[in-house]
Amino acid sequence: MPLFGSTFSPKKIPPRKICFSFSTLHPFKLDRSTREVELGLEYGPPVMNLGGQSWKFEDGQWISESGGNASGREVQRLKKKNVQLEEENNLLKLKIEILLDMLTETTVEYHLIEKEVEDIKTQHRRKK
Repeated sequence: MPLFGSTFSPKKIPPRKICFSFSTLHPFKLDRSTREVELGLEYGPPVMNLGGQSWKFEDGQWISESGGNASGREVQRLKKKNVQLEEENNLLKLKIEILLDMLTETTVEYHLIEKEVEDIKTQHRRKK
């Protein structure tokens, strides 16, 4: 027996029309023009412009579209500069490691000396 007088009965929804071209089972069986009309424009791979050169992202790598505005000499210079900067970076990392080791050693020595001073102070107090 219903509490408020009538039972709830929603209207039946008409079944959806199934469009063959949007079926998930056959998305690539359409020809190119039908796909462009029904699914929208094809944008292709992403493209960007850096320093006057156009680059396209294909197969997980950025590839120059312009055929290489940079000369071979320029590429060699940049590679040499890259190697030089990597070597400098490695040297700086080594210097940082050495400085940290020196700081650690100095800190340990300071704590040892501080402990010795405290021990001498306590011995001197006991003698008085």
